[in-house]
Amino acid sequence: QVQLVESGGGLVQAGGSLRLSCAASGTIPRINVMGWYRQAPGQQRELVATVTSGGNTNFTEPVRGRFTISRDNAKNTVFLQMNSLKPEDTAVYYCNVRAQRGIVVYDYWGQGTQVTVSS
Repeated sequence: QVQLVESGGGLVQAGGSLRLSCAASGTIPRINVMGWYRQAPGQQRELVATVTSGGNTNFTEPVRGRFTISRDNAKNTVFLQMNSLKPEDTAVYYCNVRAQRGIVVYDYWGQGTQVTVSS
């Protein structure tokens, strides 16, 4: 069983910074992509950023230049550094791990961590 444990959310003023962490544990197939999604009240869950096992990153346009994503492959951990936060970044942030064993792809999700940015 795979478990994702997130940490680092909280309340911050606009312009501030937060760093999210997500550690995967358990019997994990080969991890391909690690990433973060977010869901604001009344909205669909959306991609924030992803990082591949080779270090290639992808960001949704609203966060590009403000957020960075990184991972520690040895510890199966992914980080999201969020700078210059805006009230519209307020959401529950979910960690995602996409892994593969053979031809089977697995998607794992964290429990979510609340990020609130006050104006």
